[in-house]
Amino acid sequence: MVARTRLDADPCPVARSIDAIGDWWSLLIVRDAFDGSRRFGEFRRSLGIAKNILTTRLRALERAGVLETVPASDGSPYQEYVLTEKGRALFPVIVALRQWGESHCFAPGEAHSRLLDRRDRRPLSPLEIRSGDGRPVGPEETVVEKLDPADGTR
Repeated sequence: MVARTRLDADPCPVARSIDAIGDWWSLLIVRDAFDGSRRFGEFRRSLGIAKNILTTRLRALERAGVLETVPASDGSPYQEYVLTEKGRALFPVIVALRQWGESHCFAPGEAHSRLLDRRDRRPLSPLEIRSGDGRPVGPEETVVEKLDPADGTR
C-alpha cells in the first residue's frame, strides 16, 4: 500500500486545505451537510458509500474541525454531525465547485442540480474574485507572496 503524502505542514494554503478536506468523499460529505444531512444513515444513503469509508471520512472531518457531533435533535440516543464555524466557512468552496461544474461538466440540456437562493428561488450569481478595492481580478492579476514564518512578513 502506498503511504499517503501528508501536506499539513506544507507552506502553501492550497496544499494544507487539500490535506484537511481534499478527499472527494469528504467534500461530498460537506456538500451533504450543507444540504441538511446530519446523521450517518443520511450521508450513507445520499452517497452510497461503504460504512467503513464513511466512518473514516467523518472522523477525519471531525479531527480537522470541520464537523462536530452533537446529541440528536429529536432527543433519540443517536448523534448527529453538524458543520462547525470552520466547516461553514467552506460554503464558498462548495459553491465555486458547483458553479464550475455547472459550466464545464455538463452537456447542453443535460440534467443536473442547481443551487437556489431559498428566499426567491433564483440561482446564485456566479462567484467573482475581487481585489481589496473591489475590482474583479483574474489569475494574471495576482501573485503569490511567501511570508516569513517568524513574523508573517515577506
